[in-house]
Amino acid sequence: MNVQRTQTDVLVVGGGLVGLTAALVLRHHGLAVTLFERRTGASSQPKARRVNMRTMEIFRELGRAELIREAARDLAGHDRMAAGRTLAEAELLPLWRPADDSGTAIEPILVEPSPELPCLIAQDLLEPVLREAAVRDGARVRFGTEVAGVVQDAESVTATTDTGEQVRARYLIAADGARSPIREALGITRSGQGVLGEPNVNVYFTADLRELVRDKPFNLCQIEHPQARGGLCSVDGRYRWVFMAAGGDTGREWQRVLETAIGAPLPGLEVHNVLAWQAEMRVADRYRAGRVFLAGDAAHVMPPFAASGANTGIADVHDLGWQLAAALRGRTGPLDGYHAERHAAGWFTAEQSSIRTVNLRDGVPSGEGLAHPYVLACGGFQYPLPGITETEPITEFAPTGRIGTRIPHRWLAEGRSTLDLAGPDWALAVAGSPIPWQDCGFPVHQADVDFLEPGEAVLLRPDQVIAWRGTDPRRLTELAVADGVCFTTAQ
Repeated sequence: MNVQRTQTDVLVVGGGLVGLTAALVLRHHGLAVTLFERRTGASSQPKARRVNMRTMEIFRELGRAELIREAARDLAGHDRMAAGRTLAEAELLPLWRPADDSGTAIEPILVEPSPELPCLIAQDLLEPVLREAAVRDGARVRFGTEVAGVVQDAESVTATTDTGEQVRARYLIAADGARSPIREALGITRSGQGVLGEPNVNVYFTADLRELVRDKPFNLCQIEHPQARGGLCSVDGRYRWVFMAAGGDTGREWQRVLETAIGAPLPGLEVHNVLAWQAEMRVADRYRAGRVFLAGDAAHVMPPFAASGANTGIADVHDLGWQLAAALRGRTGPLDGYHAERHAAGWFTAEQSSIRTVNLRDGVPSGEGLAHPYVLACGGFQYPLPGITETEPITEFAPTGRIGTRIPHRWLAEGRSTLDLAGPDWALAVAGSPIPWQDCGFPVHQADVDFLEPGEAVLLRPDQVIAWRGTDPRRLTELAVADGVCFTTAQ
């Protein structure tokens, strides 16, 4: 039998949101990419609907933000929460305002947190958009192909598919889900709080509810009827809906339950899919095993607060992409930092998701240890990089350009953001004259922003994270030469 053998720089296993974004990120860095997905199509349920600001910033860098906004147009403006005994009786809840310790509303943040607003788009709509974009960018994408086994040596990873095809890659990204066969085959254990709360059911259905929601465009509506408690999620704000209910019984008379929850006749109601699920908090103890890297649900599972799992997974591959590119171009340091950076970030987000409220009437929770919502939505977690002198707060959103954090967004000339300065390459943002910095070996951009003093500069990694901050060009040059322009995570 002739065995088909191919080669690639990076093999991605898993074609969900994280795997497809990985393919886009790797192509953005000029790497050859092959992606295998065992499913033949998109997700069977329209889950993971919220794309947060940080993820939209990543898509902005990849040149795909407007494409995604166009695909998300059906839910534009559906950013409110609602609650009521039934949908017919529900009302929109007040918009959230930050409050001080006494509960008094405080003035909103005057500085825009991001150049990109979040958006709502169902996973079964977003996946095909990302898949088409990855193929257009030159990734080799194969759905309906399952990886049956993976072996690695000092130089490469070889994956064998269920059809006998063999692909040899320099590195492999396992984005193959919460039950990741690759993680289990590698013997990588997980830690965390484990199972949280009681089992749940998602009921995906279609029904024409346009008239009922015309004056209350919502993202999520809390249904409080004693016979039909749950949450109603907008998928397109018109016909497609997901009802989330407690309990693991998938065999209930869902048509009757839904009619009760809606509080009105439902002509044309059709239940398409009923999915049982259980909230968990588990994080892989290692994100790397040799040349194999875990990302997305393979690395961390968490309660579905604001689609934190999907957004965190996309941040995983954004971080990993530039590091793989650097390693493939002969720099030996970057890959040492992936586990330390993303394991800490994954644990932080999983913990935060685990303690969030499930009662919409309570609003955004407050209390010791709870991160400010913008810290979660804008990637405010601080990586443990060398040179840190100040710790980034999590209970308030106060980015000032600290080392190890995403550069704060400020608008520059011609509609550019400070975030646009980096990616796919490194960049130097300087307040004042850029001339003293032009021999440091990095593209130099003048950025007279409020968080930099005149003559001060920040060095941005390709993932827009600040790797160094200072006023001495010679010191930066010395560090860059000594570190091979890696500025890896402190060990």
